[in-house]
Formats: sequence, C-alpha cells, structure tokens
Amino acid sequence: MNETQVTLAGWVGSDVTTRVAGDAVVANFRVACTPRRYQKKTDEWVDGDTQWYTVNAWRTLAENCAASLHRGDPVVVHGRLNAQVWSNSAGIDVTSFDIEATFVGHDLNRGVSTFVRNVRAGEKAEGVAQDQAAEAVEDLAAASAA
Repeated sequence: MNETQVTLAGWVGSDVTTRVAGDAVVANFRVACTPRRYQKKTDEWVDGDTQWYTVNAWRTLAENCAASLHRGDPVVVHGRLNAQVWSNSAGIDVTSFDIEATFVGHDLNRGVSTFVRNVRAGEKAEGVAQDQAAEAVEDLAAASAA
C-alpha cells in the first residue's frame, strides 16, 4: 500500500481526549505547526501561517498520550497522513488533515522529559514511579470505559 507517512514537530494545541471505539481506546488531540523562515534581506526570522493537524492515536499509544501530553507541550508525531475534504456551512470546500499516529513523543529540543516504561501483565513494577504510572494508566482506562 502507498500511504503518505509524515513526521511533524509542533505544539499540542488542545487537551487530549479519549474515547472507546469497539474494544480499543482512541486519543485525539490537535497539533499546531508554525514554520519559521530566515529572511536574509531583513536579517530576521519570520513566522509562516500556522498549520493545524488532528492526531488520532490508538490502544496503548492512546493511553500513553493521554497520560503524558498536555496543551502547550512540544511534540514530535509520526504517522499516516489522511486528507478529509468537506463543505462548510457557506458551501466552501475545506480540506483538513488527520494523522493516524504511529509514534508520539515530547520534542526534546524544547525541554526535558522523564520516561516511565509501561508495566505489562505478569511483570513486577520496579520503583515508585512505575507504580504511579501504572495506576494513572489504569485510572485512564477506567474513566474511558465509563
């Protein structure tokens, strides 16, 4: 299959929301990407138009996104690009872009992050941080199921 894969760096522009689709958790959030260009004539950096993308993450990635990401966080997202064309209320065709995420992480060019490995069934959690992360994921799953 020929699918368009993209990697984008931007900022989380909305709260991460979750829902259950069938037996899978799905997380949705928006990412804003603003390109910057150096203008040699004026010797300054200029911001371009902000581009918005809706990111959909499934299953474990969805749970980890919900537990890790907050509005304003710098992120790197990699996944499949999907274009949706629809008509707005004025009858104008609008194209929106969704990314079905394969990988999501904090952009470490903009700050530091702490990684906590997921605890799998049958494994013993090592350390308080992993116990707390496991509890947070369980709480998220319970809230999504409700």
